[in-house]
Amino acid sequence: MRPGARQQAAIEILSSLANQRRPAADAVKDWMLSHRFAGSKDRAEIGDLVFGALRWKQSSAWRMGEDAPRAWVWGALRWGFGWSAEQLEQSTYNDPHAPSPPTEAERSALAAATLDGAPPHVAGDYPEWLDASLTRAFGDARAEEGAALAAPAPLDLRANTLKTTRDKLIAALSESPKLKEPPAPTPYAPDGVRIPWAQGRTFPWASEQSFLKGWFEVQDEGSQLAALLAGAQPGMQVADVCAGGGGKTLALAALMQNKGQIFAHDVDGRRLAPLKARLDRAGARNVQIRAPMRTKDALEDLHGRMDIVLVDAPCTGSGTWRRSPDSKWRLRPNALAKRLEEQRAALALAAPLVKPGGRLVYVTCSVLPEENEDQVAAFAAADAEFTPDPLGETTAPAHQRVAALQMTPRFTGCDGFFVAALRRAG
Repeated sequence: MRPGARQQAAIEILSSLANQRRPAADAVKDWMLSHRFAGSKDRAEIGDLVFGALRWKQSSAWRMGEDAPRAWVWGALRWGFGWSAEQLEQSTYNDPHAPSPPTEAERSALAAATLDGAPPHVAGDYPEWLDASLTRAFGDARAEEGAALAAPAPLDLRANTLKTTRDKLIAALSESPKLKEPPAPTPYAPDGVRIPWAQGRTFPWASEQSFLKGWFEVQDEGSQLAALLAGAQPGMQVADVCAGGGGKTLALAALMQNKGQIFAHDVDGRRLAPLKARLDRAGARNVQIRAPMRTKDALEDLHGRMDIVLVDAPCTGSGTWRRSPDSKWRLRPNALAKRLEEQRAALALAAPLVKPGGRLVYVTCSVLPEENEDQVAAFAAADAEFTPDPLGETTAPAHQRVAALQMTPRFTGCDGFFVAALRRAG
């Protein structure tokens, strides 16, 4: 397929989403299944265009003067991926499958439009109804923070120190013919490896021998730092009560050097399904999976025994918008309200497990204060046994608060993770 035909395919996919509130990845997959002539390069380019259009949807519409898929796709190419106005116009000529060439108004916009005068939610490409929340979080920098959350993300890996070192992993990946350049260490997480977006978006990491041998897991640097800041040490008793697929459970197992015990639980037992295979591959032997039970409390015997309880709370995922840009446009106030309720329930589940003098660590992949500081403050106000506790050491710059840290792509270069710690009275 030629560039113009790929643009038209992206426009068709985006148009199909207009009346369907479903993940963009599903719409892309459906289009690919019905257009099997598209090659692997075409599929990758079309996917980039669809997600790029959604990344910069509002800023593109502002510049182009039209809020429609054609404007979003061209805006992504022009200002997101760096095409010139001339290059974009030329791609529409001599291709019967391309969009029609730019009108005079579109040509003028592509050549000279700016974001001068755009409100923060437009310049930052986030939903207008979240402007008050992001103003609380970032003040006058909210447009810049939103723009960083809209940019493509790199692929971050965590070297599994139960089996290898970061240097050995980098050396192994450097020999992969599927990467043009060796990966680099992450700037702050001591075991992290970063593959830039251009390479990472198509890197088939699951087929790498180093992955099959358990040398690494895919994990954003912010998530790695959240696990590190929990403060787990070898020999401790730790509960991960929102374990899901086990990304932070695996990181904790490595930090604890397989010594002590981790209890991995999730209220939705289906989310724990991948964990056993991941533990086996990683060589993690100090993890017990505690699936929910119908008539019994699966964690009852752990009450008052845990040195650390990690609450990786369900949230809106606003800190991961650069990985799923369509999710920010599907987010609604009722979904935020539901997440807040689930977070309160998770904290209520976790608190009794912490032993006197132990530590409760609350984590989200959100940048919204309602899910972060507000939840921690409300919990501490309702339970006088728990007081803010300093986080562990990290060199990562972040929006630091008392016993809490907010990471963001703009400030830290990783996803928007929030971490806070509370100590139970001894």
